[in-house]
Amino acid sequence: MHPHNRIQEIFQIESRRVLATLIRYLGDFDLAEDALAEAFAAAAETWPRDGVPANPRAWLVSTGRFKAIDAMRRHAKFSELRPDLVRRNDQVAETNALRSGEAIEDDRLRLIFTCCHPAIDPTIQIALTLREVCGLTTEQIAAAFLVAPATMAQRIVRGKAKIRDAGIPYQVPASDALQERIESVLAVCYLVFNEGYSTSSGESHTRADLTEEAIRLGRLLCELIPDSEVFGLLALMLLHESRRLARTNDDGDLVLLEDQNRFLWKRAMIHEALDWLSGALESGDVGTYTIQAAISAVHARSASAAETNWNEIVDWYDLLLQAAQSSIVELNRAVAIAMRDGPEAGLALVDSILQRGELTEYYLAHSARGELLRRAGKIRAAKASFERALSLAKQEPERRFLLTKIEQTVLRDSN
Repeated sequence: MHPHNRIQEIFQIESRRVLATLIRYLGDFDLAEDALAEAFAAAAETWPRDGVPANPRAWLVSTGRFKAIDAMRRHAKFSELRPDLVRRNDQVAETNALRSGEAIEDDRLRLIFTCCHPAIDPTIQIALTLREVCGLTTEQIAAAFLVAPATMAQRIVRGKAKIRDAGIPYQVPASDALQERIESVLAVCYLVFNEGYSTSSGESHTRADLTEEAIRLGRLLCELIPDSEVFGLLALMLLHESRRLARTNDDGDLVLLEDQNRFLWKRAMIHEALDWLSGALESGDVGTYTIQAAISAVHARSASAAETNWNEIVDWYDLLLQAAQSSIVELNRAVAIAMRDGPEAGLALVDSILQRGELTEYYLAHSARGELLRRAGKIRAAKASFERALSLAKQEPERRFLLTKIEQTVLRDSN
C-alpha cells in the first residue's frame, strides 16, 4: 500500500483514539485538536520517507503531545499552563491507581463519560460526544437532531467550555457515580452505532468503523456495569451488525430484511448476542434496548422470512410502546401488524400516524406506506408514496432503492 494511502487508513481508524488520549494529556479540546492535526501533518511528511512506525498510534500521540508543548512554549504560555497539565495527568494516574483492577485503560471510553458529566446540559452531552469521540461532522449531528448546523456548533462549543471551566476530570467515574451517567452513555453508543449502521448521508449505506467502535465500547460497558440495559444494548447492536453483509448487494443497493440471504448472517455474532440478551432478560426488569434486541432476536432465530413469528414481534412492540411512546415505534409496529394481518391493517395505522402530522418528513414512513399500498394493489397511490419518500431520502443507496421501487410499480401498473 502506498504510504499516503496507509496514512489515510490510519487516520480513519486511529484519529479519534489519538484525540481522546491527547485531550487527557493536554486537558483542552482545542489544544488536542490542533495537536492531532500537527501529528498527522508530521506523519505525512516523515512516514513516506522513513516508513510507518510499528505502533502508529503511540507515535502520533507522542508527536502530537510534543507539538502542543512546543507551541505553548512558543506562545510563552507554557509556564502558566504546565501546572494544570501536571495536575490533570496526576489526577488520571491517581484515579486509575485507586480503581486498580477495575480501571479501564481506554481513553475514548473515559472521554465519553467526561462528555456525559451531569454538569453538562443533556442536550449537549450526546452531540459533544458524537463530535469529539466519534468524529461525526457538525452537519451530520445536526441532521440527526433536526437542528441547524450553526445551532449544533454553538452547543458543542458550550460543552467544551463547560468541561474546561468546571475542571471536569477525564476519567471513568467511581461506581457510585456511574448510574447517573449511564443513560446518556448508552444513548451515545447507540447513536454511534446507528450512524454506522445507516449513515445519515452519502454514497455508502454503512460505516463498519463506527458500528465496530460502538460494539467495542458496548463490550467495555458490559465489563464496567453489569446491568440489564447495558447487556440489552450490546445484544441489539450485535444482532443488527450480524446482518450487515446481507443488507446490500454487490452493487451497494439495499436488500430488505425479508429478501436477505440469511446464510450471510454471522451466526457466531448472533449466538453471542443471544447470550447477552438472555442475561438481560433474566433480570426481569427490561428496558427499551432489551426489548428492541428481543424483536431483532425473533428475526435472527427464523430460518426464513415466511417462518417469522409476527405474533411475538407485535407483542414485543406493544411492550416497547409502553416503555417508550414513539411514532417511529408505532410505525414499526404497524409494519409488523401488516405482516401478521395483511397490508390493509398496517396501512390504516400508518395513515393515522401521518394524519397526526408526525413523521411527515421521515422518508421511511412514506416508503413503508408505499410498500403496503403496493401489496394492497393500490399501485398509483403506492407510486406517489415512493416518490414522496424519494424526495426526502439523503443516502444514495436509499435513493436507488426507491427509484427501483418506482420503476417496478410503474411497470406493474402498465401491465
